Amino acid sequence: MKKNLHIAVIAAILVCGCATNPITGKQSLNFVSNSELFPTSFQQYNAFIAENKVITGTAEARQVDVVGGKIRAAAEKYLNYLGQTQYLKDYRWEYKLVDNKEINAWCLPGGKIVVYSGILPVTQNEAGLATVMGHEVSHALANHGAQRMSAAQLQQIGGVALDAATSNKSAETRSLFSQAYGIGTEVGVMLPFSRSNESEADKIGLTLMAIAGYNPDDAITFWSRMSAKGGASGTPEFMSTHPSDATRIANLKSLVPQAKETALKVGLIR
Repeated sequence: MKKNLHIAVIAAILVCGCATNPITGKQSLNFVSNSELFPTSFQQYNAFIAENKVITGTAEARQVDVVGGKIRAAAEKYLNYLGQTQYLKDYRWEYKLVDNKEINAWCLPGGKIVVYSGILPVTQNEAGLATVMGHEVSHALANHGAQRMSAAQLQQIGGVALDAATSNKSAETRSLFSQAYGIGTEVGVMLPFSRSNESEADKIGLTLMAIAGYNPDDAITFWSRMSAKGGASGTPEFMSTHPSDATRIANLKSLVPQAKETALKVGLIR
């Protein structure tokens, strides 16, 4: 009875926790609303900015601001094209260049974008930076942060259900079940889920940079430079949170024509 009850609870959570994302058109797992997520996101961003050195007044800082503005405008145009004129109403866009040698950038839910100075030698130009910022903004637009939080919650609930279902087993058996569940859900569910998010952000980001006036072919050039820098570790793809460089570049090449076509359509909307 307990086992059936836990299965019923998980099924109910899955049904209630699915929402359609307007920018992807897909139903996705999401237990967290923007009204809950954004205030926390903004607090985390403000704390980070207060504790780190923000670069201002340089050509590089101005480039981050210019490209950020173009990506923001592209996101607004794209969502208007999709008939989602109110989707960004709670976004509070901000773009900062931070003094950090790490090759990285990120965008928190709600449009708070940080670019580390260490990635600029790899981006090299506006198009390279647009590739990075378009990708990071796409994570926010597709609600990937909320989805990952929801998936982690579900993984935890599943672990509790498994523990209850094996309560009559020995401690050793329960430990083995728990270890198998942890490894199985991480490799079989959480990591593929993360790689899927990355590929989705690549696709949306390619479209955004094209709408912003950049050539999406330049995204392939950027990711080739990242690959040469060792952007992805030697970790096998199935054990990684990101697609391999070869997979990513192949996917991008196949998506470039669609990004250009969508940009043309969006450009016709006034």
